[in-house]
Amino acid sequence: MERTRGDLRIFRRTLPMRVVIPNAVTVLVLCAGLTGVRFAITGEWRNAVAMIVIAGVLDGIDGRIARLLKGASKFGAELDSLADLTAFGVAPALIIYLWSLVYLPGIGWVFALAHAVACALRLARFNSRLDVDDQPHKRAGFLTGIPAPVGAGLALSPIFASLWLGPDFLIDVRVRFAVSAAVIGTTAALMASSVPTYAWGAIRLRPTWRLVALLGVGLFAAALVAEPWMTLTLLSLAYAVSVPLAIRSYARVMRRSAAAVPAGPGPAA
Repeated sequence: MERTRGDLRIFRRTLPMRVVIPNAVTVLVLCAGLTGVRFAITGEWRNAVAMIVIAGVLDGIDGRIARLLKGASKFGAELDSLADLTAFGVAPALIIYLWSLVYLPGIGWVFALAHAVACALRLARFNSRLDVDDQPHKRAGFLTGIPAPVGAGLALSPIFASLWLGPDFLIDVRVRFAVSAAVIGTTAALMASSVPTYAWGAIRLRPTWRLVALLGVGLFAAALVAEPWMTLTLLSLAYAVSVPLAIRSYARVMRRSAAAVPAGPGPAA
């Protein structure tokens, strides 16, 4: 009996692999983001932005792996936030700074800081509202602000476009700075804002559209492999266009909800 109790105590002190695996994927997110900075320091822009894209893909699956393996934990949630801040806040800010904003070190650094700070604020707001029931955006199937990985992609979209259209695009450092500053400033504002944005998990398709959706996913994957920079540039533009559409859709949902609420009883005679 004593041996059995000792075995149970040892078992309780061990950590099951189903908890370690999603945490390991989250650590890879952090490592990918920092590796992107390393490539940016040496001027390897393709590798730098590719590492941020890889970090985004890994960030999209670590939570699903945790739910699939039933390995979600408070430690994992905290680690995920820190990894997201590094990979999608600090790393993109440094990469875009070294690529264009460095040409005006003073004001350029301010824009880089704005992105990192806005990402931190966005993640802090998300974590602080996990247990809050009254979330109108979430209840309606929307997000509040743009997610950190999307913010990183939008901030790096000028580099995507430059890699797609060739070295002559944005070759003028003044134009490159102006475009990058405008994009990263807008992205930072959207991350820290309270504007409603589409939540892809809340999208519902009619059964007749299932094959079309699967075909679209296949074509997107093929385009990403064949022409990654063109695909990422167009994807960034499409998401930017979706933001005002999401604001209009949310307003329409709220109007319908308000109209569906029955009017209260009138004043007594």
